This record gives sequence, C-alpha cells and structure tokens, in this order.
Amino acid sequence: MRKTVIQVLIGLAATAALSAASWQIDPSHTSAQFSVRHMMVSNVRGEFSGIRGTAEFDPADPARATLEVTIDATTVNTREPKRDADLKSANFFEVDKYPTITFRSKRVEAAGPGKLKITGDLTIHGVTREAVLDVEGPTPELNMRGMARIGAMATAKLNRKDFGMTWNRALDSGGVLVGDDVTITIDVEMTKRSPRPPAN
Repeated sequence: MRKTVIQVLIGLAATAALSAASWQIDPSHTSAQFSVRHMMVSNVRGEFSGIRGTAEFDPADPARATLEVTIDATTVNTREPKRDADLKSANFFEVDKYPTITFRSKRVEAAGPGKLKITGDLTIHGVTREAVLDVEGPTPELNMRGMARIGAMATAKLNRKDFGMTWNRALDSGGVLVGDDVTITIDVEMTKRSPRPPAN
C-alpha cells in the first residue's frame, strides 16, 4: 500500500510540473509603448523594441506564474531624432550607462476573469522599484504550424522621478516641460518552449 501511495504522489508531482508551460517572448510581435505629458497640453508617445524574456504559466494555478522581461533602452523611438537623443542622454535614460530596462515578477494574483496583477521589481536608469502590471490575458493557446502562441497586454503607471530621471524645465506660462507620470503599455506575444522536466 505504501508503495502505491508513493507512486501516486510522484505521478501527481510530475503532472503538476509539466502543467506549468515555459514561454518565450517573440520580439518581432511584441512592443512596449509609453506616454508622458508635454508642456501640460498634450501627450508624447514613444516605444521600445528589442524586448526579450520568459514566463512560466499554468492556467490552473496563475499564482505560481513567473515573468522576466528585458527591454533594450537604446531603441527608444518617439519619431523625433533630437528628442530621442535627449531621452538617451543623462537627462533621462542615460543608455550609455544603463542600456536595459528589466522587470522580474515577485507575486502574481488573479484579478478577475482573464486578468492578472503582477507585482515585481522594475529597474530603470539603474534604480529598482516595485511596480504592478495590470494584465489582460493570457489568451487561450493558438497552435499553428506546430508552434503554440499566447498573447497578453500589460499596463502600468509610474513616476519617472522615482527612477532618478528628475530633469525638467519650468515654463514661463507656468508648469513644466515634461510631466512626471508615465503610462506604460506592453503588448506581448509568446511562443511555447519545451515543458519543464519533472523534479527529481
């Protein structure tokens, strides 16, 4: 009887290990956008490419999910070369010294049907702060040509000064040139990697 129970427990552990699939970000179908207030009258929008990362996700147990993302800060693009050069300078991202932005999850919670709240460490400009991603998804798996894919959209709001990006300029009319609050939106597509082997 004891041998049977042990065999059952081993089988359950193996099944649990395999149910959490490993996913890889598809950089060609993933983007990160940001929006910040300009001169108190409009929003400037930009984006990053060069996004890579991995996730572990089991739809039956989302709380055990993990996420790691790396963004190439040198790819910042607002469709205005002079502004992009300023964003890459020491006034903002200082990409020569801090070429990447990273996010590593610490906690994942269900936030309603098809929604997750992911809390983790966000590092920008060499400064790490806790941040929360509000996630819609992941979508159901789509299998095409032997490759499984899922998608999700994550949003977050942060204050750039919390990450040491404090440069600004006062306007003669009142207010400042650049707002402090930044809205981030990440559209991600992932492909399934090989399942994790059962633990020994």
